[in-house]
Amino acid sequence: MRLAVVSRLLGQDFDRLVADIGITRSQWTMVAVVSRCEGATQREIAKMLDMSEASAGRLVDRLCDDGLLERRPHATDRRAHLVFTTAKAEPLLQQLADIAQANEGRVFRNFSAEDLETFHALLDKLYGNLGGLQSHVVHAARD
Repeated sequence: MRLAVVSRLLGQDFDRLVADIGITRSQWTMVAVVSRCEGATQREIAKMLDMSEASAGRLVDRLCDDGLLERRPHATDRRAHLVFTTAKAEPLLQQLADIAQANEGRVFRNFSAEDLETFHALLDKLYGNLGGLQSHVVHAARD
């Protein structure tokens, strides 16, 4: 229960910090995931974000319309498209990274380097125990 509450509070806190940018949580998480997994399919992205493929598709549509993402044809599956960030997304991603870094410093200010290393290792273990995605996705999301 505590983990769920902390997760919710962290999300709300970050949403408050990025409100001035004019982007929603679903939008910034989509752009961030695509930037870490360039060329993923909508199906893969939906799975990473724990959302339906239809919802992911609508969100990708919106972000493509805004010029932040683009779809490219899949080389071997004509039904699938690969999703990439655009040059227009770079300033947004930098803003999000700057805000996240400052926020992380604030949130973890009472943690030692050893505490953080242990914390990350325990989160990775917990994620793996729950059947999470490959470890490279865990590390990408954490960075």
